[in-house]
Amino acid sequence: MALKSTIYKAELQIADMDRHYYADHALTVARHPSETDDRMMVRIVAFALFAHERLEFCKGLSDVDEPDLWQKDLTGAIDVWIEAGQPDERRISKAAGRAGQVTVIAYGGKASDIWWQGVRSKVERLRNVQVLLLADGVATALGQLAERTMRLQCTVQDGTAWISSADHDPVAVEWTVLKARAGA
Repeated sequence: MALKSTIYKAELQIADMDRHYYADHALTVARHPSETDDRMMVRIVAFALFAHERLEFCKGLSDVDEPDLWQKDLTGAIDVWIEAGQPDERRISKAAGRAGQVTVIAYGGKASDIWWQGVRSKVERLRNVQVLLLADGVATALGQLAERTMRLQCTVQDGTAWISSADHDPVAVEWTVLKARAGA
Protein backbone atom coordinates (compact mmCIF):
# COMPACT_ATOMS: atom_id res chain seq x y z
CA MET A 1 0.00 0.00 0.00
CA ALA A 2 1.36 3.40 -1.02
CA LEU A 3 1.88 6.04 1.63
CA LYS A 4 -0.28 9.13 1.30
CA SER A 5 0.83 12.73 1.36
CA THR A 6 0.45 14.69 4.59
CA ILE A 7 -1.59 17.86 4.30
CA TYR A 8 -0.26 21.09 5.83
CA LYS A 9 -2.19 24.34 6.07
CA ALA A 10 -0.48 27.72 6.13
CA GLU A 11 -1.84 31.21 6.49
CA LEU A 12 0.87 33.25 4.79
CA GLN A 13 1.06 37.03 5.07
CA ILE A 14 3.41 38.54 2.49
CA ALA A 15 4.86 42.05 2.55
CA ASP A 16 7.25 42.21 -0.42
CA MET A 17 8.59 45.74 -0.50
CA ASP A 18 10.89 44.96 -3.44
CA ARG A 19 7.94 44.08 -5.72
CA HIS A 20 5.27 46.13 -3.89
CA TYR A 21 3.23 42.98 -3.34
CA TYR A 22 1.15 42.78 -0.16
CA ALA A 23 -1.32 39.92 0.31
CA ASP A 24 -2.58 37.16 2.55
CA HIS A 25 -2.72 33.60 1.21
CA ALA A 26 -4.39 30.50 2.62
CA LEU A 27 -2.18 27.64 1.42
CA THR A 28 -2.82 23.92 1.41
CA VAL A 29 0.43 22.05 0.87
CA ALA A 30 0.67 18.31 0.31
CA ARG A 31 3.95 16.93 1.68
CA HIS A 32 5.02 13.82 -0.21
CA PRO A 33 6.10 10.93 2.08
CA SER A 34 9.67 11.21 0.76
CA GLU A 35 9.80 14.98 1.28
CA THR A 36 11.46 16.57 4.31
CA ASP A 37 10.13 19.51 6.32
CA ASP A 38 13.09 21.51 5.01
CA ARG A 39 12.11 20.99 1.36
CA MET A 40 8.43 21.67 2.00
CA MET A 41 9.29 24.95 3.70
CA VAL A 42 11.59 25.91 0.81
CA ARG A 43 8.55 25.44 -1.47
CA ILE A 44 6.51 27.75 0.78
CA VAL A 45 9.30 30.34 0.71
CA ALA A 46 9.41 30.02 -3.09
CA PHE A 47 5.69 30.79 -3.12
CA ALA A 48 6.29 33.86 -0.95
CA LEU A 49 9.17 35.14 -3.08
CA PHE A 50 7.29 34.78 -6.37
CA ALA A 51 3.71 35.21 -5.12
CA HIS A 52 1.09 36.01 -7.73
CA GLU A 53 -2.65 35.45 -7.86
CA ARG A 54 -2.17 32.57 -10.34
CA LEU A 55 0.89 30.93 -8.71
CA GLU A 56 -0.01 27.48 -7.42
CA PHE A 57 1.54 24.39 -5.89
CA CYS A 58 1.82 21.37 -8.19
CA LYS A 59 2.40 17.67 -7.77
CA GLY A 60 6.19 18.16 -7.92
CA LEU A 61 7.76 14.98 -6.53
CA SER A 62 4.67 12.94 -7.44
CA ASP A 63 4.67 13.84 -11.15
CA VAL A 64 7.73 14.20 -13.37
CA ASP A 65 5.81 16.51 -15.74
CA GLU A 66 5.03 19.15 -13.11
CA PRO A 67 7.24 21.50 -11.09
CA ASP A 68 6.90 22.35 -7.42
CA LEU A 69 5.05 25.56 -8.34
CA TRP A 70 3.80 27.09 -11.52
CA GLN A 71 1.96 30.10 -12.77
CA LYS A 72 -0.16 29.72 -15.88
CA ASP A 73 -1.72 32.42 -17.99
CA LEU A 74 -5.42 32.47 -18.82
CA THR A 75 -4.87 30.21 -21.86
CA GLY A 76 -3.14 27.54 -19.75
CA ALA A 77 0.37 28.28 -21.01
CA ILE A 78 3.03 28.10 -18.29
CA ASP A 79 4.47 31.53 -17.51
CA VAL A 80 6.57 30.57 -14.46
CA TRP A 81 8.04 27.17 -13.50
CA ILE A 82 9.68 26.87 -10.06
CA GLU A 83 11.74 23.91 -8.83
CA ALA A 84 13.16 23.42 -5.33
CA GLY A 85 16.26 21.31 -4.85
CA GLN A 86 18.71 19.94 -7.38
CA PRO A 87 16.93 18.92 -10.60
CA ASP A 88 19.01 17.34 -13.35
CA GLU A 89 19.84 19.32 -16.48
CA ARG A 90 17.30 17.40 -18.61
CA ARG A 91 14.47 18.44 -16.30
CA ILE A 92 15.66 22.06 -16.33
CA SER A 93 15.94 22.02 -20.15
CA LYS A 94 12.46 20.54 -20.45
CA ALA A 95 11.11 23.25 -18.14
CA ALA A 96 12.87 25.95 -20.17
CA GLY A 97 11.10 24.69 -23.28
CA ARG A 98 7.68 24.63 -21.63
CA ALA A 99 7.69 27.86 -19.58
CA GLY A 100 8.43 31.52 -20.15
CA GLN A 101 10.54 31.73 -16.98
CA VAL A 102 12.18 28.98 -14.94
CA THR A 103 13.56 29.39 -11.43
CA VAL A 104 15.52 26.74 -9.56
CA ILE A 105 15.95 27.30 -5.83
CA ALA A 106 18.83 25.07 -4.76
CA TYR A 107 19.75 24.37 -1.15
CA GLY A 108 21.90 21.93 0.75
CA GLY A 109 25.35 23.44 1.16
CA LYS A 110 28.17 21.36 -0.32
CA ALA A 111 25.76 19.02 -2.13
CA SER A 112 24.34 22.02 -4.02
CA ASP A 113 27.83 23.18 -4.95
CA ILE A 114 28.58 19.75 -6.42
CA TRP A 115 25.20 19.69 -8.21
CA TRP A 116 25.80 23.15 -9.72
CA GLN A 117 29.23 22.15 -11.04
CA GLY A 118 27.59 19.17 -12.75
CA VAL A 119 24.77 21.09 -14.48
CA ARG A 120 26.29 24.54 -14.89
CA SER A 121 27.62 24.29 -18.45
CA LYS A 122 24.27 23.14 -19.86
CA VAL A 123 22.05 25.38 -17.73
CA GLU A 124 24.04 28.55 -18.48
CA ARG A 125 22.96 28.29 -22.14
CA LEU A 126 19.26 28.44 -21.22
CA ARG A 127 18.25 32.11 -21.49
CA ASN A 128 14.98 31.90 -19.51
CA VAL A 129 16.41 30.07 -16.47
CA GLN A 130 17.61 31.55 -13.21
CA VAL A 131 19.25 29.55 -10.44
CA LEU A 132 19.24 30.74 -6.82
CA LEU A 133 21.26 29.09 -4.05
CA LEU A 134 19.94 29.48 -0.52
CA ALA A 135 22.59 30.30 2.05
CA ASP A 136 23.91 27.32 3.98
CA GLY A 137 21.62 26.37 6.88
CA VAL A 138 18.57 28.33 5.69
CA ALA A 139 16.58 25.25 4.63
CA THR A 140 17.24 23.57 7.99
CA ALA A 141 16.15 26.70 9.87
CA LEU A 142 13.00 26.90 7.74
CA GLY A 143 12.25 23.25 8.49
CA GLN A 144 12.01 24.16 12.18
CA LEU A 145 8.98 26.36 11.35
CA ALA A 146 7.00 23.44 9.90
CA GLU A 147 3.76 22.56 11.66
CA ARG A 148 0.56 20.95 10.37
CA THR A 149 -1.19 24.31 10.80
CA MET A 150 1.01 27.40 10.38
CA ARG A 151 0.59 31.15 10.53
CA LEU A 152 3.59 32.62 8.75
CA GLN A 153 4.70 36.14 7.98
CA CYS A 154 7.11 36.89 5.15
CA THR A 155 8.79 40.24 4.68
CA VAL A 156 11.00 40.87 1.65
CA GLN A 157 13.20 43.93 1.44
CA ASP A 158 16.43 44.71 -0.38
CA GLY A 159 16.86 41.18 -1.70
CA THR A 160 16.45 39.42 1.65
CA ALA A 161 13.37 37.68 3.04
CA TRP A 162 12.43 37.00 6.64
CA ILE A 163 9.97 34.25 7.52
CA SER A 164 8.52 34.10 11.00
CA SER A 165 5.72 32.61 13.05
CA ALA A 166 4.38 33.38 16.50
CA ASP A 167 6.23 30.41 18.02
CA HIS A 168 9.63 30.81 16.32
CA ASP A 169 12.28 33.44 15.81
CA PRO A 170 12.45 34.92 12.30
CA VAL A 171 14.55 33.09 9.73
CA ALA A 172 16.59 35.29 7.40
CA VAL A 173 16.34 33.81 3.91
CA GLU A 174 19.37 34.87 1.92
CA TRP A 175 20.46 33.57 -1.45
CA THR A 176 23.11 33.88 -4.12
CA VAL A 177 22.19 34.18 -7.78
CA LEU A 178 24.19 31.43 -9.49
CA LYS A 179 22.63 32.23 -12.87
CA ALA A 180 20.41 35.14 -13.84
CA ARG A 181 17.86 35.02 -16.64
CA ALA A 182 18.99 36.75 -19.83
CA GLY A 183 17.75 40.33 -19.79
CA ALA A 184 16.90 40.21 -16.07
